[in-house]
Amino acid sequence: MKKSVVGALAVLLFVSVGIAAAPQITFTFTDVHANKTALETDTFAVNNSGMIAGDYVDSSNVQHGMILAGTKLTTIDHANCVTSGGYDAGAIAFYGINSEGAASGWCTSTKTGVYQGFVYSGGKFTVIKFPKSNATQAIGINDKGDVVGLYLDSSGVQHGFVKRGAKYTSIDVTGDSSSEAWGINNSGEITVFAIGTAGGYQSFLYNGKTFKQISDPKAGTSGTIARIVNNKGDVAGAYFNSAAAEIGFFLYGGKYYDVIDPKATATRPDGLNDKLEIVGRYTNSSGSTLGFKATTKIAADDAIGSTAQVGYSVGQVWEGRQPSSIP
Repeated sequence: MKKSVVGALAVLLFVSVGIAAAPQITFTFTDVHANKTALETDTFAVNNSGMIAGDYVDSSNVQHGMILAGTKLTTIDHANCVTSGGYDAGAIAFYGINSEGAASGWCTSTKTGVYQGFVYSGGKFTVIKFPKSNATQAIGINDKGDVVGLYLDSSGVQHGFVKRGAKYTSIDVTGDSSSEAWGINNSGEITVFAIGTAGGYQSFLYNGKTFKQISDPKAGTSGTIARIVNNKGDVAGAYFNSAAAEIGFFLYGGKYYDVIDPKATATRPDGLNDKLEIVGRYTNSSGSTLGFKATTKIAADDAIGSTAQVGYSVGQVWEGRQPSSIP
């Protein structure tokens, strides 16, 4: 009789802790503009100092690479990069930035007509090219200078890759196609997504040996795209719901939270730092694409037995978007 009472108390305690484990999170959104005359600003990455990397389109419809530190804009151009047509044409953009301000990106070369990857640091470009590839996109970079992205092999097949030092390593998800590595943290964890056999996106956190699946429980058949992982292991990206609308997500403490700009018909998180600042893009009711920055607030739970933690600051969660031209 005594054993059964102790067992019941153990079960009740377990349930109590489990219920209290998920804190309430809100997000506060701010539009990001490269300058007052920019026609479009795309925000893809943010480091722990708050520097944002991406691109902007000026009043003459010319696209430039961008690093934005507060209101200080650094405009970056490459002599051999396409500068119009947006992502589909491969116009210059940066997709990652580390603590030193080194930015990873790519464009379509005006000389070869194929993707060329690079890292921009100290005013200079360094070429990132997977050996014997037909094309390379450099996307994510960590504080060690490790770079991740995708490349096309000699047959035009897409693979993910990681570059550590001078060594390039291919990344493929077994059974899937078109693997792409987007983000990498200082521990070497990499966000990877690919197209599954059923045609939807499958996402993973890859540590160099094993793939841990990232799948928002609200995703429909089109799946989940995990784009960025910070140094604490938090992940941000997007999922497609049952209506095929793309909705941002933030994975924190094992729980998925929707991330949707209240002004948007579509929201896509792309970057995340250790302060839980999120950057990305949203589409408004007029169909225009705008950059955003969201701060994150994790509320304390005053309930007895709570395991919720107090975190950083930010705002709201709303509705989805149609699939972006950038996967």
